[in-house]
Amino acid sequence: MDNTIDKIGFGGGCHWCTEAVFQSVKGVEKVEQGWIKSKYPNHSFSEAVIVHYNKSIISLKELIYIHLNTHSATSQHSMRSKYRSAIYYFHETDKRTADQCLNELKNEFNQELITKTLEFIEFKLNKDDYLNYFQNNPDKPFCKTYIHPKLNWLKQNSSISES
Repeated sequence: MDNTIDKIGFGGGCHWCTEAVFQSVKGVEKVEQGWIKSKYPNHSFSEAVIVHYNKSIISLKELIYIHLNTHSATSQHSMRSKYRSAIYYFHETDKRTADQCLNELKNEFNQELITKTLEFIEFKLNKDDYLNYFQNNPDKPFCKTYIHPKLNWLKQNSSISES
């Protein structure tokens, strides 16, 4: 059994939401929450997470499926520079896998996916006060309004949820 830990970046919505979702997935070893940037024209920092995962427990394709279904992967709204819908790859093989997954999964959505596959360039970790936001604040109105529905979707649609 290959217990290799790999990593991938995801951006799309609020990084508190994305962090909470991936912290709830079996096979995810660690989630770093903050801001990621890529190359021009995506060189500004955007809210995102880095997901460290055990490839023998969960595949990159499964992680991408979860990501696409837990943020607005089809909505080109005015806040996209702050909430870029993206998969940030660290290795060329992951870029190919991500592009293939996006192509395979696009027909599961009623609108065109706007999620981009981008090269990871730099990451800034969020302040300690905001890390593990949902775990530390599950009853706050923001969490009840935005994070709970995503975790409910995960429980209902995935056999890889921790809870």
